[in-house]
Amino acid sequence: MSLFELTKSLMNIPSVSGNEEAVGYFLRDHLETLGWTVELQPVSENQNNVIATLNDTPRVWLSTHMDTVPPFIPPTEDNEKIYGRGACDAKGIIAAQITAAEQLRKEGITDIGLLYTVEEERASTGAKAANLHPLAAKCEYMINGEPTDNDLAIGSKGSFRLMIKTSGKAAHSAYPEEGDSAIETLLDILEDIRHTHFPHDDFFGETTVNIGTIDGGLALNIIPPKAEAGLLIRLTTKREPIEQALESVIRGRAEIEVLSCSEPVKLFPVEGFTQKVVRFTTDIPHMSNWGKPLLLGPGSILVAHTKDEFVLKKDLEISVEFYINLAKKLLATNYTNVTNQAV
Repeated sequence: MSLFELTKSLMNIPSVSGNEEAVGYFLRDHLETLGWTVELQPVSENQNNVIATLNDTPRVWLSTHMDTVPPFIPPTEDNEKIYGRGACDAKGIIAAQITAAEQLRKEGITDIGLLYTVEEERASTGAKAANLHPLAAKCEYMINGEPTDNDLAIGSKGSFRLMIKTSGKAAHSAYPEEGDSAIETLLDILEDIRHTHFPHDDFFGETTVNIGTIDGGLALNIIPPKAEAGLLIRLTTKREPIEQALESVIRGRAEIEVLSCSEPVKLFPVEGFTQKVVRFTTDIPHMSNWGKPLLLGPGSILVAHTKDEFVLKKDLEISVEFYINLAKKLLATNYTNVTNQAV
């Protein structure tokens, strides 16, 4: 199966987070047909990571995630691009990594493993499970794939997901003085957060806050007794100073429920590649047992998660060569200058 055919075959299988079972089975069958030894590592009742090897102790691993954000968008293509959900995030990357690994194998290089996880787009439950796998201790380098425009990321911001929940008192809307609006309290808090100066880091850049969801109230004629907002904060520091800043802003007016947290990570640099810091987070913070982390992949994060997601075919082809060259460099050289390091 060609690089483009494999990309489209993967994209044709819906795998929104929590529904990765079918694409995992497809990968297992495809890799076994190619001669790989494949393990489905259980993560939950209907979710499995895919782990594929050519020998017992692969030193370099290629990895990314099988899940996508909603909604499912089937693939289409023209002469230059493949469009649809997962084109660049991250099914095109899976196809490029498998193609690269097969080329390395043809050259007699078998110190390569493949690891594909579930639920990266939610809470990285697949990565957390993979981190406990015994093969992790034998890994020297983990090349994670995300859309970096084929640049080598030397750092990625963290992510801090939380809910802010307010409580009030229900009352008839004609008599607002008898109630206490949880929505108005929440709006005041969110306005204060929007004007809060969060930490800046010279390496990672600005801390940013996205108010992603707002929910509350019962009916138009009832003073709302409950309201909540979901926030995603892109971390450039550890979590603690952000929590302290939020608590100072909220001043007891709401409850904070932490959903998940991944701290920013400095990644492994290799000469010969364009390097940059990316603003998004990945599975890498949850895979600390898998050797030194690297991050590179085709496509632009700016079109990932959009209705117009695509990947350039030439970028897929370039990424195959980059994965091959990167793996060869890592296998041939004992790099020791950087370790997997959270800030």
